[in-house]
Amino acid sequence: MYQYFNGFVIRDGIEGVPADYVEALFEDAGWARNTPTWQQEKFSLIFQNSTWAFTVWDYNRMIGMVRVISDKIMAANIMDLVVLTEYRGKGIGKKLVELCVQKLPHGDWFAHTSAINYSFYEKCGFEVKDLTQNGTCAYYGYIQARIDGHG
Repeated sequence: MYQYFNGFVIRDGIEGVPADYVEALFEDAGWARNTPTWQQEKFSLIFQNSTWAFTVWDYNRMIGMVRVISDKIMAANIMDLVVLTEYRGKGIGKKLVELCVQKLPHGDWFAHTSAINYSFYEKCGFEVKDLTQNGTCAYYGYIQARIDGHG
């Protein structure tokens, strides 16, 4: 399924997302660089193991995406929300969050992100709690992978 938004096409689905397009988005965001060939399939496998996903297209170029992991009943986590730098500020990210929340409108939604993105999520209706009282714990597997020699 797809829809139009401000001249772009938004596709709903976890199937057939090209790994090289995802990798390009991750590189633009600073989340990946020089990915070894043997690891590149992860950029498509992450979609196969997601609950929901949306991708945004400017003709044949993927310019944004978001993935969601959820139990489809009570809770959902926004993963990898990213829009190419040159397309930011056009409402694409906010639209992606809106589409996500529509999938589980009465559920609890979470987004693990850095402080620079808090105001964005607040504009999308999320609350940013006092992090001196509550916070998100994170385990970064890529650090252990580097320690184990997987550069």
